[in-house]
Amino acid sequence: MIRVENLTKVFRTKEVETTALNEVSLEIKKGEFVSIMGPSGCGKSTLLNLLGMLDKPESGSYTFQETEISSMNEKERAGIRKKNIGFIFQNFNLIDELTVFENIELPMVYNNISSSERKKRVNEIAERIGISHRMKHYPQQLSGGQQQRVAVARALVNKPSIILADEPTGNLDSSHGNEVMELLCELNEEGTTIVNVTHSAHDASYSSRIINLLDGQIVSERRQESGTLNKTTSL
Repeated sequence: MIRVENLTKVFRTKEVETTALNEVSLEIKKGEFVSIMGPSGCGKSTLLNLLGMLDKPESGSYTFQETEISSMNEKERAGIRKKNIGFIFQNFNLIDELTVFENIELPMVYNNISSSERKKRVNEIAERIGISHRMKHYPQQLSGGQQQRVAVARALVNKPSIILADEPTGNLDSSHGNEVMELLCELNEEGTTIVNVTHSAHDASYSSRIINLLDGQIVSERRQESGTLNKTTSL
């Protein structure tokens, strides 16, 4: 599904040049659940932004479902992103002025989906996620766990082939955090590819592969089955 080769990203100011990613190469197969770990500033979120087509690399190639992305302009990237990728963020990124229904519906508005189809999909996903009783509420009337469930529903409503999650449990207590991770596992078991950026070894334990970054480079990969790490590969 995803193949990245020698991906490099440099951020520049008048005084400082920072290499956030340094010739990163990786492959993510359809149906995988991958966690990306590492200390703050190691390049995790930069890599996720590039995989999500929210930014362009300095150099290197990025192939998404057999399509080369690196040389595309923002409009071209946005077209692919809207149809294929769902995002979940640590801070939920819900719009306070919109109801739960309207927040979930919003991605479909951008994709020009009909009103009747939008209503059908929102109701279906809200029932599945367990927030159908909150549809007329606003984000500030919800708990943190409920807000993140709304964010998950919004990420799913366009039926994406991959979900990119950036610290999805970072603002949740352990109980609600576990609920979100278990939900991601369920989605993965149904065939959705998941890429999860996290500081939490506990959250990473839900995934089938863990990629460790340090100073903008991949330094190791670990694979696990049934919650037990069974393979470590140093690069």
